[in-house]
Amino acid sequence: MQINAERLQHFFEVSSEIGKIGETGMCRPAHSPLEKKMFEHAKGWMEAAGLTVRIDSFGNLIGRLRGKNQDAPILMTGSHLDTQPYGGRFDGIAGVLCAIEAVITIAEKGIVPDSSIDVIAFADEESWRFNKGLFGSRGILGKLEEGELQRQDKDGITREQALFDFGCDITRFKDDEYAPGSIRCFIELHIEQGPILDRTNKPIGIVSGIAGPLLLSLNLKGMAGHAGSVPMPLRKDALLGAAKVVVAVNEIASQFTPAPTVGTVGTLNVFPSSRNIIPEVVNMTMEFRDIEMARRDTCERQLKDEIEAIAQTHGLTYELTVDTDIKSSYCADWIKDTIRASCVDLGLEAPELVSGPFHDALVMSDACDYGMIFVRCKDGISHNPLEYASYEDLALGSEVLYLTILNIVG
Repeated sequence: MQINAERLQHFFEVSSEIGKIGETGMCRPAHSPLEKKMFEHAKGWMEAAGLTVRIDSFGNLIGRLRGKNQDAPILMTGSHLDTQPYGGRFDGIAGVLCAIEAVITIAEKGIVPDSSIDVIAFADEESWRFNKGLFGSRGILGKLEEGELQRQDKDGITREQALFDFGCDITRFKDDEYAPGSIRCFIELHIEQGPILDRTNKPIGIVSGIAGPLLLSLNLKGMAGHAGSVPMPLRKDALLGAAKVVVAVNEIASQFTPAPTVGTVGTLNVFPSSRNIIPEVVNMTMEFRDIEMARRDTCERQLKDEIEAIAQTHGLTYELTVDTDIKSSYCADWIKDTIRASCVDLGLEAPELVSGPFHDALVMSDACDYGMIFVRCKDGISHNPLEYASYEDLALGSEVLYLTILNIVG
């Protein structure tokens, strides 16, 4: 093994203490002092190996190993260092730390790649703080939307303020965009976040494509009233309508089983939230994901019909908004072949599998060819403090990434 497995383990041990909750949990919000502290550690590791490191105006951490031809399109690799509010130690983090280790190893060996390599920790992939994620990857491609900087977190802090507090200059967004054609390819390592590799006893997988996410927010409004005096036929109960929407999301997604279509209601906020007042307002978030866009579009149409019918039945008004709508995307065959060749060199049999979760790689697919390496995680658990990947598997993943990078630009 060419990478330094002990050093990689140290990276994870440091990361696991920054935003730690409980024994193994993590809460490291995007654009937060905790993320900044983690960035400082990662920055130091890369600078010590000779990389040039900066934090851009979007809040991305970027380390560059300069290549022979600095005008050639770069190879980019990485993931994100922000976590879910009740998350684990490896989601996103593995992709950054394994990339740092792989590129540090290249630098230490005195290898000057044909083109430059950028290691990146993207800002706010997770989306929970401002209810819209993939911020850093969309930012560098000029794909931010109007009003994004005015989105607020649960404490009323806007994205604009959070970026300012993080030390970012939002007037420099255009300067920090990557020009079209300047990125040759993007490679992201990630824990699988599913059970297939664990069940088949395979430490490494090759991603064939990423499901397209449709993330929706729904505001349902009825009328508050006394829980003891308003007759059932006269009620305009927003929570009752929301409950039927929850069931509808589940039934709509389930109709396609065993296809990989999934639907989830993740949050419900009820107003006025009193045990003896009929709920007047419910704000909720929903999503569908699928690799096959026709199925996902069917889900969207059916849900809209269901929401309209539910609102009519219960005398509710509603507003449905789209927070994220990204098409599914397939990995480049040539990158899959390169990853597979790296696995063969290590004696690994790596199956191909679809990623249901979305990643920054999905955004990057609009700008360049991309590929993904999956690392086994125990029982497929993720977005949970029980999330676990062994240091041995992570080292293997970093080694596969190291060889893949060298096969492309070495």
